[in-house]
Amino acid sequence: MYIFGKTIQIDFMRQRKLAIIFSAALILLSLISLVVRGLNFGIDFTGGTIVEIGYPQPVELGDVRAHLEGSGFQRAVVQHFGTTRDVLVRLPPREDMDKAALSNRIIQELETLAGTELDLRRVEFVGPQVGKELTEQGGLAMLVALAAILVYVALRFEYRFALGSVAALIHDVIVTLGFFSVFALEFDLTVLAAILAVIGYSLNDTIVVFDRIRENFRKIRKGTAIDIINTSLNQTLARTLITSVTTLLVLTTLFLLGGQLIHSFSTALIIGVLIGTYSSIYIASTTILALGVSKADLIPPPKEGAEVDGLP
Repeated sequence: MYIFGKTIQIDFMRQRKLAIIFSAALILLSLISLVVRGLNFGIDFTGGTIVEIGYPQPVELGDVRAHLEGSGFQRAVVQHFGTTRDVLVRLPPREDMDKAALSNRIIQELETLAGTELDLRRVEFVGPQVGKELTEQGGLAMLVALAAILVYVALRFEYRFALGSVAALIHDVIVTLGFFSVFALEFDLTVLAAILAVIGYSLNDTIVVFDRIRENFRKIRKGTAIDIINTSLNQTLARTLITSVTTLLVLTTLFLLGGQLIHSFSTALIIGVLIGTYSSIYIASTTILALGVSKADLIPPPKEGAEVDGLP
């Protein structure tokens, strides 16, 4: 790898056993947490009540959020809706009060905070059946994406590369879900969208590495499969690091300045980009090496009639 004016050669495959142990530990911890604790599903999946309120003047969401949390609505999601005078409050279902009582309680609390009468625009209830359908459709979307990727990479490269790329993607998804489960972060539709984006990002990084590996298998005459994979990883490392760092700079800005509404979204993307960069180097490449990829698998077959065409 040529970066910062120096040529660096890193023996990635030498550490592949440690990487496998590390990844296995992460996946095991994630699966245990997902089974024992599960995910902290948001209102999009559990159902709940949506209350839209109009203010006579612009309002700070932080003050509204803090007041609702102090009044016993810790899981309330507060956001502007259209203008800074329109506020949308999303609340999880509560067994101790119905929709009408819940909306009345919310408007009373916010009128107390504002010191004036507010305009209750609408109250909607999202049933748990809708949340169940979203959960099923979200899981189906990820499965379809993984299946399509498996077919594409198998046709574009070779079946071992397809298995390697899918192994890396499954690794990324499980670890990201496990992170949200371990730290009990809210999992809503924005997080699901982030995970699908992580699948695309990680796949793009893996395809770049695989393309260089295939090219070097055909070009480098001497050297073992480990040597060729190491060479390919070092050749693409500068590109991988620059892409990941610039992406993380944007995501960190969103995390720090984007507000609570996209906090979970940016968190999922940050974890996904970090894990995806790691998996494209170690998980995907180690998998194809373990499956026994060789030069014979990647050398294109000779064209029919090529020898005849070469005769005078």
